[in-house]
Amino acid sequence: MRLDKFLKVSRLIKRRTVAKDVSDQGRVWINGREAKASSTVKVGDELTVQYGQKVVTVRVERLVETTKKDEAASMYELVKEETRQREDKLEW
Repeated sequence: MRLDKFLKVSRLIKRRTVAKDVSDQGRVWINGREAKASSTVKVGDELTVQYGQKVVTVRVERLVETTKKDEAASMYELVKEETRQREDKLEW
């Protein structure tokens, strides 16, 4: 599944266009590597997303084409959530 679609369907990001923009800005990583919106996401991958000062890391648990709002969180497991002091671009 494409990264931008996974972010939207899992509701980590509300809109696919926003997911595409965030990915293209270099604020999403798959398994520690910077990812583009068209990157492929697989079960078991670890995604890191930078939302302003907040950085969230999740592990992909399942892939589905559509899901209901209350079931979206079952697509991933939260690994880590942290707040950064400044809004610098995260570097690996």
